[in-house]
Amino acid sequence: MIVVTGATGNVGRPLVELLAAAGEQVTAVSRRPATGLPAGVTHRPGDLADVAGLKGLFEGADAVYLLVAGLGQELRPREIVAAAVAAGARRIVFQSSQLVGTRTGSVSHEILRGFEEAVRESGVDWTVLRPGGFASNAFLWAGQVRSARTVAAPFADVALPVVDPEDVAGVAAEALRHPVHAGRTYVLTGPVAVSPREQVRALAGAVGEPVAFVAQSAGEARSQLVRFLPEDAVDGMLSVMGGPSAEEQRVSPDVAGVLGRAPRPFSAWAERNAPAFT
Repeated sequence: MIVVTGATGNVGRPLVELLAAAGEQVTAVSRRPATGLPAGVTHRPGDLADVAGLKGLFEGADAVYLLVAGLGQELRPREIVAAAVAAGARRIVFQSSQLVGTRTGSVSHEILRGFEEAVRESGVDWTVLRPGGFASNAFLWAGQVRSARTVAAPFADVALPVVDPEDVAGVAAEALRHPVHAGRTYVLTGPVAVSPREQVRALAGAVGEPVAFVAQSAGEARSQLVRFLPEDAVDGMLSVMGGPSAEEQRVSPDVAGVLGRAPRPFSAWAERNAPAFT
């Protein structure tokens, strides 16, 4: 049986669907109620921060997909990983971040470094996924597009190869099901670097109407983002968006290497999620 934590999110939900479609027995774990899960999938409400409840979350697991829902959480990586192993898990796939490798001094990603260490030292098969920026971060613009057909964003022409969450889910499903991926760390990106201005053009094409791009300063963006994200996380995000390293702008071969096809472009994500912007 495969336990998927963070099962209602942008990666967790399609991962549950992929595993169920492949005939796997799946338990979906989330803090929020889960609706619309595939037939046969069991849901367990729970929170990784609740150490006392970890045994129940992982009970019966052969493999675990470990996703940390928020960088601001107070979590205990070694206790969480140990609970999964004690419950019987013999394979753990951990969703980390590319920034763990490229921004080794990032305070906001210290918790992910702790989980990577715990997973690698767990004594069971492990795979670490390090996605770059997510295409789904564009959901932050949905309200602006719906109400005014505009997007205000900083760093208009700085391009990054954002990854489709469904491609992350696809790689995760392979890693959970096949031991060939044990001991591997995969960096997951899209097929080409795209700037915020180019993403807005793709959204305009998806909704079938012009969408104006409004250049925003880094300070203006920070003021908006800290309303719902930790300050350390916002500062790290803006640092990458405004001054990415060559490695952060590089297209990784890992999605194609695992899935046997090119990663999906941002335009495909925009077409699939157009209803959220109309």
